[in-house]
Amino acid sequence: MIEQVFKLSAGNEKTIEKVLFDENIHYLHMILNKGEGLPEHFTNSTVYMTVVRGTLSIGFNDLDVRNYKKGTLLKIPFDTKMNAENLNEDTLELIVVKAPAPNN
Repeated sequence: MIEQVFKLSAGNEKTIEKVLFDENIHYLHMILNKGEGLPEHFTNSTVYMTVVRGTLSIGFNDLDVRNYKKGTLLKIPFDTKMNAENLNEDTLELIVVKAPAPNN
């Protein structure tokens, strides 16, 4: 078999899964319910976030939180302070790609 196959979790339970981590990219899948999120941190690579379902509430560099709905792709530069969470009733599902893959 030439291709590699990876499966993503389904459902509504909180999930943060590292689907593919190699020397090229880090590919993560996340499911977050209301009040759940990521700890505030600085990006360690360029980050691409795709909102698969729900609404992402995210703040950058101490700016006001912005909301992004299903079907939105965000490109977040390296070394950006961010705080991402689900402030809404609907389940939030994200695909997060870090490229190039962080060195740490």
